[in-house]
Amino acid sequence: MPNFYEADFYSWTQQQANLLRHHQWNQLDLPNLIEEIESLGRKERQELRNRFSVLIGHLLKWEYQPKQRSRSW
Repeated sequence: MPNFYEADFYSWTQQQANLLRHHQWNQLDLPNLIEEIESLGRKERQELRNRFSVLIGHLLKWEYQPKQRSRSW
C-alpha cells in the first residue's frame, strides 16, 4: 500500500479515514497520524486564542471609546 503522506496529502487523509472506518488498525500510518492530530489541536487552540483576542479588543474599544463606536467592528 503506497504512503501518500508526502506526495498526496489529501489521498493520505482519505486512506487513513478509510482504515479507521474499517478498523484496520495495523495498517494505519501512526507516526504521521499522531503528528497531524496534534497539529490540528494546536491550530484549533491558536485560532481560539486569536478570536478571543479580537473579541477582547472589540469589548475594550466599546467600553473605553464610546464616541468611536460603529457597525464596522
